[in-house]
Amino acid sequence: MTLCIRRRELIRLLGGAAAWPLAARAQQQPKLPTIGFLGVTAPSDWGDWPAGFVQRLRELGWYEGRTVAITYRWGEGRNERFAEFAAEFVRMNVNVIVTGGGAVPAAKQATSIIPIVFAVANDPVGAGYVASLAQPGGNVTGLTIQAPDVAGKRIEILAEALRNLRKLAILGNVGNAGTVREVNEVAASAEKLGIQLEPLEIRRTEDIATAFQALHGDADALYVCYDALVVANINRINTRALADRLPTMHGERTFLTTGGLMSYGPNGADLFRRAAGHVDKILRGTKPADIPVEQPTKFDFVINLTTAKALGLEIPPPLLARADEVIE
Repeated sequence: MTLCIRRRELIRLLGGAAAWPLAARAQQQPKLPTIGFLGVTAPSDWGDWPAGFVQRLRELGWYEGRTVAITYRWGEGRNERFAEFAAEFVRMNVNVIVTGGGAVPAAKQATSIIPIVFAVANDPVGAGYVASLAQPGGNVTGLTIQAPDVAGKRIEILAEALRNLRKLAILGNVGNAGTVREVNEVAASAEKLGIQLEPLEIRRTEDIATAFQALHGDADALYVCYDALVVANINRINTRALADRLPTMHGERTFLTTGGLMSYGPNGADLFRRAAGHVDKILRGTKPADIPVEQPTKFDFVINLTTAKALGLEIPPPLLARADEVIE
């Protein structure tokens, strides 16, 4: 009996000893650098942007699951979720947080240490994300969608498409500093062309219906300012605009899939690819304060002919010829 017990103990001890090297090897496995990817809206709203980001990382030598880990969270346009997920990334001690303009304040509030890269932001200096484009300072850097006279270009396109454009409604989240700046730029451009501007101010989803009701259909077109609140409600906005027979101008091509008429603005996929370059530098040791915020270099002009036909509009051939893409 004693011999049997001793034999079992010996087998148990030998088995444990055999496991020690395995356990030691497991503990020695280095932790992969981790990117916390905080999407401002739902995944479908950002289309192929995240895929472009991951593809560029691969080109730079970072392979998801092998040399880098990426944890995804989606805020769906809700500020409380931005704060929740940013705090989660801090608890996880990720190496860098990648997000969009609307979620940057929550990320900044959650950490002043972990690097933050925004792939899209309207007015990062005016919003207080960075000290300047050339010298961001702090732990934040990225890509801005702000570029000289983009708003003016959109107004010119609208005026060319709609010969009788006299009154332009502009819808935007006035709680966003970047939107306020854009509204001012649109107002200056509209004044030069003799176009009257009708601001539709929103701060939450419930304000959208009220804004359209206040308009009473008294406008020739609608200019929609890009931000997280607008993205989260773009279906509602475009549906109402179509019902009111309002041609719309957007800053992003994805907004046309739900009935928008035209878009002119920075190429989102290109911005996310370039954001991967910022992340690469940070993971290799560069401080975000030393990485300048970059401006867009690639712009897309897109026309949705299906929406034009639904509105009974005939887009001038010269304008169609200049479009980078025509949706039919």
